[in-house]
Amino acid sequence: MDKVFYNEASASKLGWTPDWFDCDDFDDDLVVVIKKWQRKVGLTADGLFGPSSYRVKLNERLEAIDSFEPSSTCKKEDAYIVHAGNFIPINWPKVVLWSEETGLKLSKGYTPYFEPRDINMFVNHWDVCLDSKTCARVLSNRGISVHFCIDNDGTIYQLLDTNHAAWHAGGRAWNHSSIGVEISNAYYTKYQDWYDKKGFGKRPIVTGEKVHGKSMKDFTDFYPVQIEALKALWEAIHNGIGIPLEAPTDENGETLKVVSKEAESNKFKGFVSHYHLTRRKIDCAGLDIAELLKQIK
Repeated sequence: MDKVFYNEASASKLGWTPDWFDCDDFDDDLVVVIKKWQRKVGLTADGLFGPSSYRVKLNERLEAIDSFEPSSTCKKEDAYIVHAGNFIPINWPKVVLWSEETGLKLSKGYTPYFEPRDINMFVNHWDVCLDSKTCARVLSNRGISVHFCIDNDGTIYQLLDTNHAAWHAGGRAWNHSSIGVEISNAYYTKYQDWYDKKGFGKRPIVTGEKVHGKSMKDFTDFYPVQIEALKALWEAIHNGIGIPLEAPTDENGETLKVVSKEAESNKFKGFVSHYHLTRRKIDCAGLDIAELLKQIK
């Protein structure tokens, strides 16, 4: 068997690169380094980096992703998010990974994937919490998960590699084919004084909004800095994973305010709010995804 050819084919299928082993090319030197690593971790030292070896190496990287440097696709000083153990550049200065000292971590409530996951949607949620730290604690207590949180100051926290399936959308099919974000927003206007006292300032208020054909009481909106962070995250996800910059729209081309039949049946490819999946949800009412995607395009 040509071990060089095998490893190159494996990398194409699984999504790893020679720089996982501090190598530049698929060659005999890489085979030697893989053998040495396999012996170290107790695997058969054959130099073939197949699914079993990939799982062990991926777990190593995800346990301490900050020990690894981004590849040449991303400058060391740049911010990045992580997909399948690889780095995706993001044009946003405040990104914190789960492995960093101030990161938000999840220990359960998700499904690990060790081969490339088919991802077609990005689902937006508001967390009905005062901040992202509280949101992460609530998720952990409930045994569920999400890939990202966006805090009041626009900090993006990545809690989970995006190739793993987070339990965030409420249905197995949606969970296993999507990426999710919880944007910090307590929703109820009674919390405005809390935000003001904490130095964030009062939130914008959404008035006269409708979702699923029903009028909603006034509620707190996202801060502008959160929207800018969200757009940067969407763009990075689009560039790195390939989710199309599309939103469910009505006959006028405006963001749909009811369930999207395509999204509900898990056939939509693009960016949605949770209410686009089910009538049981109202988040993120007022988030004009179609307009924001136009700004990115």
